[in-house]
Amino acid sequence: MKFAHLADLHIGKRINNFSMIEEQKYVLAEIIALLEKEKVDAVFIAGDIYDTPLPPVEAVRLLDKFLTELAAMHVSVFIISGNHDSAERLSFGTELLMKSGVYITSVFTGKELPVKIHDRYGMVNIYMLPFLKPIYARKIWPEENIQTYDDAIRIAVAKMHIDCEQRNVIIAHQFVTGAQTSDSEELSIGGLDNISAEIFAPFDYAALGHIHRPQKIGSAKIRYAGTPLKYSFSECNHQKVLTIVELKEKNNIDIQFKNLHPLHDMRQLRGTYAELTLRKNYETTNTQDYLAITLTDENEIPDAINKLRVIYPNIMKINYDNKRTQTNNIITADTQEHKQPIDMLKDFYFLQNNKTFSDEQQHFAENLIRQIWEEH
Repeated sequence: MKFAHLADLHIGKRINNFSMIEEQKYVLAEIIALLEKEKVDAVFIAGDIYDTPLPPVEAVRLLDKFLTELAAMHVSVFIISGNHDSAERLSFGTELLMKSGVYITSVFTGKELPVKIHDRYGMVNIYMLPFLKPIYARKIWPEENIQTYDDAIRIAVAKMHIDCEQRNVIIAHQFVTGAQTSDSEELSIGGLDNISAEIFAPFDYAALGHIHRPQKIGSAKIRYAGTPLKYSFSECNHQKVLTIVELKEKNNIDIQFKNLHPLHDMRQLRGTYAELTLRKNYETTNTQDYLAITLTDENEIPDAINKLRVIYPNIMKINYDNKRTQTNNIITADTQEHKQPIDMLKDFYFLQNNKTFSDEQQHFAENLIRQIWEEH
C-alpha cells in the first residue's frame, strides 16, 4: 500500500492580514501533480483542514475542488479533524463522500472501527483518531480515570484492540512530547497537551498532524507531515515536503519526501534602508515573496513600510534593530530644578535612543523650545 501523508492545510489562513488562499491553490495543485506521478493508493490528511471553525467561502470551495480531484484519481482519502476545525461542520456529507472513497472522522465517538484495505501483502487496518481533549474522552468513558491528554489518547488506543500481527496505521492530531515546534502552532501552556510517543508503538505507521515542521518522533514510523506552506517567519528555513509512504510486508516500510515549492516564499531581510533599496541587492531576488524586514538605520525612516512596498509589495512586517531598540533604559523624571528644558530633553532623548543629539537636532530643539516659551 502506497499513501501520501498530509496535514495542517489550514485552508483559508491569513498571515498579517494577507490571505494565503492563492498560495494554497498553487501548492494543492502541485500536490495533485505529485500524487498522480507517484501513483498512490491513498491520501491521509491528519487534521486542521481549515484554519478556523468557520472557514470563508473560498476555503470551502478550494477543499471541495481538492477532494473532487482526488476522487477523480480513484484514490482513497482519509481525513480527521484537528483543533482548528469544527468537527461537526467537517463531517457534513460524510456518508455521501464515503461512496467516493473519502472517509472523514471528525467527531470522535469511541466506537470507530478501522477501515480495512487489502493489498498484495494482505490487509491494512487504518484507524482514525481526530483531535481529542480529556473532557471529551471522559464523556465517552466516564468509568475511566482520565485527567490528561496522555490519559485520553492512551485509553482511546487501548480501546481499539489492535491486532499487532496485522499491519496497522493510525491518523491522529496531537502534540507528541519532543516535537520541534514553530510560532504558527497553537499549543497549551506548560505542555498540558503533551502525549507520549510510546502510545503509538502498536502501529506500523503513525500519520500525525498538529506540528508544522515535518519530522519524525523517535522512530521513523511516527511522523509529522508538517504544513505544505510556511505559516510563520520561524519557518523560513524549513523545507516543506510531501511525505510518501510505502507499506510493504509487516515491519517493512519505505518513506520518501518530495519537496514542495511555494508560489511565493517567506523570507527575512535585514539591512539599512539604503541597502534594501539598492537595485543590485534585490534585482536577482523574488521581490514578490512574503517578507519580514529588519531595518538597522539609527534614525527611523518616515513611512518606511509603504516606501519599501514599492519594491517589495508583500512586506508582512517591519521592525528596527539599532542602538535605541537594543537598550532597555528606564526613563524617569529628574527632579533637579536647576536643569534647563533643553538639558532635560537631551537626557530623555539619550535614554530613549542610546545616543546624543546631533548639532542639527539640538539647534532645532532650542528654537522649538524658545518658540513655545514665547507663545505662552
